[in-house]
Amino acid sequence: MKGIIQQIESFGTLDGPGIRLVVFFRGCPLRCLYCHNPETWHGNGGEEKSVEEILAIYNKNKAFYSKGGITATGGEPMVQIDFLTELFEKAKKSGIHTCLDTSGAVFNRNNAEIFKKTEKLLQFTDLVMLDIKHIDPEKHLALTGKSNKNILDFAKFLSEKGVPTTVRHVIVPKITDGEEDLLNLGRFIGGLKTVKSLDVLAYHTLGVHKYENLGLPYPLEGTPQTSKEKAIRAKEIILRGIYEVRKK
Repeated sequence: MKGIIQQIESFGTLDGPGIRLVVFFRGCPLRCLYCHNPETWHGNGGEEKSVEEILAIYNKNKAFYSKGGITATGGEPMVQIDFLTELFEKAKKSGIHTCLDTSGAVFNRNNAEIFKKTEKLLQFTDLVMLDIKHIDPEKHLALTGKSNKNILDFAKFLSEKGVPTTVRHVIVPKITDGEEDLLNLGRFIGGLKTVKSLDVLAYHTLGVHKYENLGLPYPLEGTPQTSKEKAIRAKEIILRGIYEVRKK
């Protein structure tokens, strides 16, 4: 089996604990307005890689990853769930920490095949970094082009299965920074049992040049970057929502 890979970053430091080998998968069902990897949207292109080839890259620099591991990101890794599962299963057999960076958009509890494959994948997943784009259903649809129903259900499923989870949320001015939305996000997170940390990320425009290279208009042209102070303030509001639920 081979996966369609956009690129592999040898020394990732922001994609899970420690220094990590970060594998960027191609393919994604979402079209987030602030996406900074639009080149990964489609499954075609990229480069075919086998699990053995990826693990060989890991083993070449194994000494650097003693407190790290392998992170699958994208794009959306779960689009290639069979290859992803094989990668994580063989990594775990070698004692490698596995981290899945996902939106959870592929999950569907009502699809027996997807549900079964997701259960198997999670057996070999040490940490899930779940990117919740927006808590409000209509605003999520406007932001990503898809419903957040399965995404929020995936978060609940991770909680049911006892999978350690980090929730990520990007703060975009006038889109994801509303106080009531942030509180509701916190209230939702507060009901999950396995969330170990919360990453609130400031919106940036570092990926704009990629749209230019692809000949695509940038959807958020003119939207200012989020300051660090605003991101910190947003995190405080989300935490307030979490505490509100957990103190009951």
